[in-house]
Amino acid sequence: MPLISFILPVHNEEGNIQILYDRIISLKNKLPNYNVELIFVNDFSTDSSLEIINELCKKDPAQVKLINFSKNYGHQIAVTAAQDYADGDAVIIMDTDLQDPPEVCLDLIKKFEEGYDVVYAQRSKYKSNFTKKWLGFFFYRILKQIASVNIPLDTGDFRLLSRRVNLEMRKYKEKSRYLRAISSLIGFKQTAVKFERAARLSGEPSYNLVKSLKLAVDGITSFSLFPIRFISFMGVLISTFSLVAMVSYIVYVIFFRGNLSAWGSILLLIIFMGGIQMFMLGIIGEYIGRIFIEVLNRPLYTVANIVGLKDKSER
Repeated sequence: MPLISFILPVHNEEGNIQILYDRIISLKNKLPNYNVELIFVNDFSTDSSLEIINELCKKDPAQVKLINFSKNYGHQIAVTAAQDYADGDAVIIMDTDLQDPPEVCLDLIKKFEEGYDVVYAQRSKYKSNFTKKWLGFFFYRILKQIASVNIPLDTGDFRLLSRRVNLEMRKYKEKSRYLRAISSLIGFKQTAVKFERAARLSGEPSYNLVKSLKLAVDGITSFSLFPIRFISFMGVLISTFSLVAMVSYIVYVIFFRGNLSAWGSILLLIIFMGGIQMFMLGIIGEYIGRIFIEVLNRPLYTVANIVGLKDKSER
């Protein structure tokens, strides 16, 4: 029977893992024509998450697999590692905090059976704090306007990928990863399934505001040249403004016998231009820093041990 691989990144989710396992396994009764495997990726959890997953591996070795990282690499790398090991005819990426309801997977699989290669879960409602909710709302709409690929609005990493899309995504080795955009970049037949994102069941979210902003920067700088082009635009704008101001100043002094403070004008102009230059250099530095990281060509992750999966050297 065809196999569905569930990719489940874990970082300090001890209160959610068992419930998530039960809910996914209960779905199997509604999927009589499929086998399933649950690939948990322990992203160096500091609670009892690893112990709980190991117990599930012993209890259900046929369906529960484990990739255990040697250190914390972050959500996007954890998903990438599971994609490298997953052999399913379809791959479903979902969070382990139960904000992504496992029952939505039935709708994703239905679309997959209709011939779609990428089925992304699109949030119709989003239970989160006010700041994060509205920052996300505006970010997705700004990114859609400036990105070089068509990234669907209000979507996270919760999605189904066909085997051929998953194999294609393995070829993308950039270090600053934004997986939802990579899956859009690959193409093939794609569609959406609407769902209401639930509140976190237990524990604290791993994605705080700082990590969310970092992911946003990764998305913008990896799939848009707008910030670099913005520098050129600002250069033209400031040059035009400076020229108009200089001509206005000369006209004022000659025809209206004005007497402006030269020192004050020069000081304000220097401060203004200095701030603009620092801002522009920061944008350029962000891109140069990413080039440096990519040139190093370091491995994306290091695995401490795996359970129930073949080592990549054996594949």
